[in-house]
Amino acid sequence: MKAEEVEYRGMLLEPWYHLRITNLETYSMFSNMFKGWFDDSMSNYNEFIEALLKGNLKEMNIYMNDIALTTFSSFDTGNHPSKRSQPERFYHGFVLGLLVELRDSYDVRSNRESGYGRYDIMLVPHDRKNDAIVMEFKVHEADEEESLEDTVQSALKQIREKNYDAGLTAAGIQKEKIRHYGFAFEGKKVLIGK
Repeated sequence: MKAEEVEYRGMLLEPWYHLRITNLETYSMFSNMFKGWFDDSMSNYNEFIEALLKGNLKEMNIYMNDIALTTFSSFDTGNHPSKRSQPERFYHGFVLGLLVELRDSYDVRSNRESGYGRYDIMLVPHDRKNDAIVMEFKVHEADEEESLEDTVQSALKQIREKNYDAGLTAAGIQKEKIRHYGFAFEGKKVLIGK
């Protein structure tokens, strides 16, 4: 991929990069991957968004686990410690793709610095009546955590300790209007907590 243009958007003038796919093989890979995600006509891809905006963890978990089980390949989600960050990147990219439809109501941000680190995904509402959302993705490490719940707690702890809310509060969003979600992955198993 090649960066064609940089555009600055939002209240904090964050950079948005316009990318171009540079060759037919890469275009084909992305095209096939996206078609695979959305081929199942029985799936309603708005269900995750609706559950997220309502704060319905049960529905968010059902949706993500159903999609992971029925749509994703083990090669997508990986289980190999040597490729630790790849499953995290895969799920991050998938969720980010789902959230794009919120761009009229939220600034959808990914991998930007805030506080003492770099969050995975942040949704900044255009209407301050709505909650802001910070998401952190973690792959379950069996040698460090006993369960997916421990991995979720690790993700939530990272959001707090690295103060990812700093950019939001600096923009005038009150702490009580910020929701945190930790996403834990182990192959095709997903657990989301707050």
